Amino acid sequence: MNAPFRFETLTDQHDRKMFSCGQDALDRYFQTQVSQDIRRHIANCFLAIENGTDAIAGFYTIASAGIPMTELPPEITKRLPRYPSIPAVRIGRLAVALPFRGKGLGSALLADAILRVFSAPPATFAMLVDAKDEQAVAFYRHHGFMPLASQPMTLFLPMATAAKLVG
Repeated sequence: MNAPFRFETLTDQHDRKMFSCGQDALDRYFQTQVSQDIRRHIANCFLAIENGTDAIAGFYTIASAGIPMTELPPEITKRLPRYPSIPAVRIGRLAVALPFRGKGLGSALLADAILRVFSAPPATFAMLVDAKDEQAVAFYRHHGFMPLASQPMTLFLPMATAAKLVG
């Protein structure tokens, strides 16, 4: 049985104009700004492409980040070196196109991001995400993300926990 989607790195060959996830800020970013962020080495963008139609079903971006040690819970910091911050990878954006919602694609995009972070050369302690609303917070918490101490809409997932998610 073939998978319904394949994951690819965004290139100039992908047509982003028709993508719509229902959130104007995410749609606008994907349609007009993401290629600039890639050229500036601010972020990388990865797509879920529907096999058969080649439609862009979803996307996410990842970028280097850091988590100040003061933002992490004590039960995690007690096992870490005493650096001012710990390296991380930020999920800048994650969106699923409206026709593909409710089919587990958001979780598949998240799993692909985790696998890409593990295969990347830089060491990364955690993934970060800035949730856009409480529904997004619930989605990420469902997958094991925890809020930062002073920024409850910014959540992190230690890579050790992420490893258990993707087995």
